[in-house]
Amino acid sequence: MSWIPERLQQVAKAVVDGDPPTDYTTRDLLSWFGSQRRGRHVVASIRRSLRSAKLVTEPNFEYAYIDEPLTFTPLPPKRAPDEGTQEHGGGATPEVTHLTSAIDDPTYRLGKLDSANKIPVSINPNGTISQAITVMLYHDYSQLPVMQGERDIKGAVSWRSIGRKLALGHQCTTVQHCLEEASVISSDTSLFSAIPTIVEREYVLVKDHTNKIVGIVTTTDLSLQFRQLAEPFLLLGEIENHLRRLSDGRFTTDQVASVKDPSDVNRKINDLSDLTFGEHVRLLEEPERWGALELNVDRATFVKHLDNVRDVRNNVMHFDPDGVAPDDLAALRNFVRLLVALDANRDSEDAA
Repeated sequence: MSWIPERLQQVAKAVVDGDPPTDYTTRDLLSWFGSQRRGRHVVASIRRSLRSAKLVTEPNFEYAYIDEPLTFTPLPPKRAPDEGTQEHGGGATPEVTHLTSAIDDPTYRLGKLDSANKIPVSINPNGTISQAITVMLYHDYSQLPVMQGERDIKGAVSWRSIGRKLALGHQCTTVQHCLEEASVISSDTSLFSAIPTIVEREYVLVKDHTNKIVGIVTTTDLSLQFRQLAEPFLLLGEIENHLRRLSDGRFTTDQVASVKDPSDVNRKINDLSDLTFGEHVRLLEEPERWGALELNVDRATFVKHLDNVRDVRNNVMHFDPDGVAPDDLAALRNFVRLLVALDANRDSEDAA
């Protein structure tokens, strides 16, 4: 049986007593395991503890928005084999164990975005254009949903719709005069399938499974999200390129090949580009080989930070749905800055 945090034990007891809590989120669940993000190791640990506590979460904690409330429910019982199942090789077909109450969904959905979970500022269709303009200026918005109630969407008003009406000489005194069709997408929609609509319309309103409008995602939100997803990969690529540049021409083929993973017998090593990141770390951590780089920085400190970059890289490549931790992202940026400085210094020495 896996370790179960005290708070999760309390939740399990409450579920058995018929009074399950409804105010805990994925962020809370992570904190019970001393974590802030859903890396693969902490996710595996949580899954084991949930099974030991005979619980599942709805929605699945691994893919839910991090601040979305979770419902804890009993682990479904093992499903018995269907009656009449034919035996194979003298034994019955093994029974199937359902570990979750829903099929795991690895798709990156629109509802994972922070902005898709913040109720948007809206305006009533009877509001004046002056009111709409004031609200948009105050919040620095480009558009406002026009609504009567949290599910009754009349459309949207935007700088574009206002400008179009005024340019054509139409009356534009109330919001109804300048309405445009609103784009509404379910929070369950794949983020990548929603991108064309967001780019074309500059925004989409997000509705939940009850058709309640729960957020708005704009092109600005997309830019920020893709920076969060892409920046670690770009930084890691830059680090690897700088390492190869600093090491280029400093080692023999035999030295490079000597750090290959011994278990990878079929892979040939001809030059630095054939090394994995871990093998490149191994190449530089040996004092004699380090000297070949002729760098005026401390080897132990450099290798320590390089090893930390390797750990961050492993997490990035396994894709943590909550992105890279701020400290890890700062470590990547700092190491890139160090490599850029070393590269520039070597260029100046070569020129002299």
